[in-house]
Amino acid sequence: MAGREPEIRRDKVTNRWVVFSPARARRPSDFRSKDSFNPRNTQSECPFCIGHEHECAPEIFRFPSESAVDWKIRVIENLYPAVFRDLQLNPNCDGLVLTGFGFHDVVIESPTHAVHLSDLSPPEVAEVLLAYKKRIHQLSLHLSVKYVQVFKNHGASAGASMSHSHSQIMALPIVPPTVSSRLDCMKGYFEQTGKCSVCEMLVKDLLIDESNHYISIVPFAATFPFEIWIVPRDHSPHFHELDSEKAVDLGGLLKLMLQKMSQQLNNPPFNFMIHTSPLQVTDSMLSYTHWFLQIVPQLTGVGGFELGTGCYINSVFPEDAAKVLREVNLPK
Repeated sequence: MAGREPEIRRDKVTNRWVVFSPARARRPSDFRSKDSFNPRNTQSECPFCIGHEHECAPEIFRFPSESAVDWKIRVIENLYPAVFRDLQLNPNCDGLVLTGFGFHDVVIESPTHAVHLSDLSPPEVAEVLLAYKKRIHQLSLHLSVKYVQVFKNHGASAGASMSHSHSQIMALPIVPPTVSSRLDCMKGYFEQTGKCSVCEMLVKDLLIDESNHYISIVPFAATFPFEIWIVPRDHSPHFHELDSEKAVDLGGLLKLMLQKMSQQLNNPPFNFMIHTSPLQVTDSMLSYTHWFLQIVPQLTGVGGFELGTGCYINSVFPEDAAKVLREVNLPK
C-alpha cells in the first residue's frame, strides 16, 4: 500500500518480532521469484524414479504395500543421513553433547520424475500425508525419539539436492529450541487468555481460502513475503492424529496453495514444514498446542540484521499478500 508506514509485529505463536517495511519493495502483486524452479527438467539417471529402486538406500515401506512393481509412494532411509539410527544415545556428563542418534528418511512422492506434489490429485496428496503419519507412528515407538520434523525442500536454492519430488522426515532425541520457544509462547498466551493462539488465527483480512476442516492464511506477523499457514479448524496438538477424511481435505487445500503460489510468484523454490507437538506431552500441554503446516516461498535472502537479531524484515504486509493470493485465478 503506497505511503504505508513501517510496523513491527509480534507473532503470538512463535514469539518472533517482524519488521514490515513496504517501502523496500515493489507492489505486492509484482513480487515474483527470480529463481524459477522448472520441475519438468528430466534426469536420465534418477535413483528416485521407478525402476531404479536398487540405487536407493533401504526401503522402509511403500504405498500400496502389496505392490511389488507399481508403487505410488516409497519411504526410504536417507542415503546421506544427518543422524544415524544405529547409534546408542549417550550424553556426556555436562549434557552439552549427545551422540548423533536419530532417524533421517526420504518420502518419494511419485514414481514419475516430472510429477510434483501440486500435480497430484487431492486423494493422492492425502496418501503422501498419510505416509508421513504412518512413519511418525513408527518412530514414536522409539522412546529416545522426542520430536519428529516433516519438511519439503523444492528447488536447489530451497535446499533440494534432487529434482524428483520428495520430502524428508527427521526424528531427533531432543526437542529443538524453535519448537520449545513456540510451545512456551503458546503456553503464555493460553495462561493469559484461556485460549489456543492457533485457534484464534482466523482473521478475515488474512484468509486465503478454506475447506471443511482447514483454513489457509498469511499469518499476522509473517516472517517471509507470501508465507502461508494451513491450520486445522479443530484444536489438534499432533499432526499424526490425522484421519483419512481430513487427509483428503488437507490434500486439496495444500494442492491449491501450491498452485496459487506457483502461478503468482513464478514457480518459486519453496520449503514447507509441519509444526507439530513433541511426541511426549503432558495433559496440560494438550490445551494449548496445535499443529499447522507452513509454506515459505524463497523470494528474499537472510542478511546480517536477521542473523544478528532473530528479527526479520518483510516487505509485504500480510493483508496485502493474502489479498493477492485470494485473487489468483487458476486455469480451469
